[in-house]
Amino acid sequence: MDAQKIRTTAGRGRLYESVLDTIGDTPVIRVNNLAPEGIRLYVKAEFFNPAASVKDRLAVNIIEAAERSGKLRPGQTVVEATSGNTGIGLAMVCAQKGYPLVVTMADSFSVERRKLMRLLGAKVILTPRAMKGTGMYAKAAELAEKHGWFLARQFETEANADIHEATTAREIMADFAGDRLDYVVTGYGTGGTLTGLSRVLRRERPATQIVLAEPANAALLSSGVAQERTPDGGPAKTHPAFEPHPIQGWTPDFIPKVLQEAVDQRCYDQLVKVAGSVGVDWARKLARHEGIMTGISGGATLAVAMGIAETAARGTVILAMLPDTSERYLTTPLFEAIPEAMDDAEVEISQSTPGYQMG
Repeated sequence: MDAQKIRTTAGRGRLYESVLDTIGDTPVIRVNNLAPEGIRLYVKAEFFNPAASVKDRLAVNIIEAAERSGKLRPGQTVVEATSGNTGIGLAMVCAQKGYPLVVTMADSFSVERRKLMRLLGAKVILTPRAMKGTGMYAKAAELAEKHGWFLARQFETEANADIHEATTAREIMADFAGDRLDYVVTGYGTGGTLTGLSRVLRRERPATQIVLAEPANAALLSSGVAQERTPDGGPAKTHPAFEPHPIQGWTPDFIPKVLQEAVDQRCYDQLVKVAGSVGVDWARKLARHEGIMTGISGGATLAVAMGIAETAARGTVILAMLPDTSERYLTTPLFEAIPEAMDDAEVEISQSTPGYQMG
């Protein structure tokens, strides 16, 4: 853009009937300062969704699919297990549509997530961190059975991958229409993004390589060990390859049924392990050098994309999925090195003029 011209906007050309109509159509943004020369690296910024994460998509589709099928009755309570983003998305949807929501969440996940859900009117039931994701999952199922509530079942429902096939994938196809797209990089939580994207990319852009990332110390898929399941497709127990990791939203302690489709059909070309500390590092770099704020999961995805970029041929085009925003991680390792008080350099700047100094 010409630096001499002021930026202008023209409006979206439409009025929205509710916040739910603003879900999707998230922008693809070029990474200019971090990408190697000759490489076009982009990120799909899912934090532009109204509740600031990719999980807004599955949240609205789970509820609306259940409304269409009659599985969710007017005024019925919705219950779900979540590490945070799905719960926040569901809380937004339920607030707009008038459903009570109860969320179960292990107490190891960031405090700001539970506060956001409560701000949106949800009840948050904490489960012991020692019981991991399977514990919060079992608690949600237990509550649903006891009270006759609607269990959202994000890890099993077809509504999850379907919405990414219908929206996320179609947006990427439109944004890169007539252009090359060599790699798409994503992590997995439920597996909905990967599964939905792969259905479209394998069919319509088979030359695009899909790269899947998972935590180095919770490399469930890399282990080659199958997930033990209950008859309804849920996890029967914690996967033996799981260890606690800091990449919230990625890789619960089981392989979700939604992800299993992509595993069974080998819907990815590469599987890459990435350390949580590397995700933290790249999330910070993205903020400081590009002005793009994402969480540890987005940083980890970018780290894998950068690894590809470092050895790729000139002209290669890479897209990395950024699931959410850094503000979901204020009480996590992402912000541990970010001070609240002024550091020495800031104090020096303050003292360079005589007035209005802190005591």
